[in-house]
Amino acid sequence: MTTATTSAPPTASPSGPQIGTTLLTALAPAVWGTTYIVTTEFLPAGHPLLAALVRALPAGLIGLLIARRLPTGSWWWKAAALGTLNIGVFFPLLFVAAARLPGGVAATLGAAQPILITILAVFVLGERLSAWRLGWGIVGVIGVGLVVLGPGAGFDIVGIAAGILGAASMGTGVILVKKWGLPSGIGPVGFASWQLSAGGLVLLLPTLLIEGVPAHVDVPGIAGYLWLGGIGGLLAYTLWFRGLGRLPVTATALLGLLSPLVAAGLGIAFAGESLNPAQIAGFALALAALACGQLSPTAFTRARTEKETAA
Repeated sequence: MTTATTSAPPTASPSGPQIGTTLLTALAPAVWGTTYIVTTEFLPAGHPLLAALVRALPAGLIGLLIARRLPTGSWWWKAAALGTLNIGVFFPLLFVAAARLPGGVAATLGAAQPILITILAVFVLGERLSAWRLGWGIVGVIGVGLVVLGPGAGFDIVGIAAGILGAASMGTGVILVKKWGLPSGIGPVGFASWQLSAGGLVLLLPTLLIEGVPAHVDVPGIAGYLWLGGIGGLLAYTLWFRGLGRLPVTATALLGLLSPLVAAGLGIAFAGESLNPAQIAGFALALAALACGQLSPTAFTRARTEKETAA
């Protein structure tokens, strides 16, 4: 197994929409939207640390075997830091929020992540504040709230704290990925596997000391763990980090709105409910925020100028 040597600078923002890259990247948050229903319907109750560990460490080790690349130099501590933020801290907080809150409340808290990333990009990356994407981030949260929050929504304080801290942890990790870029000689699979492995190792001892292993895991539970680790872990994070290397960070963050929308859609489908007018409006707002966030105001200005010139 060889090692990566030097780090590459962050990739510049694309000059125009990269539809293929955007669609592939969007698959990651769409898959993550299944986490809520898998956690509540298939996994053993009361084991959020174990769920996080099983999702991270096996997938990370498999990814290392595929990529055959290990960090070197400063990337040892960078991979450890990113793995802790994006995996080791985020995963258990996500499962705590999913277990203690209705899916709608947990999803709405997660939908605030693009707003945090837009603000962090100013202080960490030195970008100008994008009022455009900040505004669409707020619209996205409102849209998601309309879809998933109802009169029966519960507000468990521990679950709310876990949801907010989880969004902050991964938001910080996303910004640092953009700041440091991908190391040279390493692809998205290897980069994802570094972080999944590091985060899994962070989780290993707390899981064994605090929760242990359930006495019995049934077939649906095993299937749930395999889905979260293989599809929701290695595959989804590979697509996500690939997209982060090629797309503007604030635009990529807005793709995360797909996660609560998918979660809400699955909840509605399995509960046999129909959408009321407010939920339909919320879906429209969230999808508009997601789509418009992939563009910049200059795109609309340029299109309007070309239309006026043609006229």
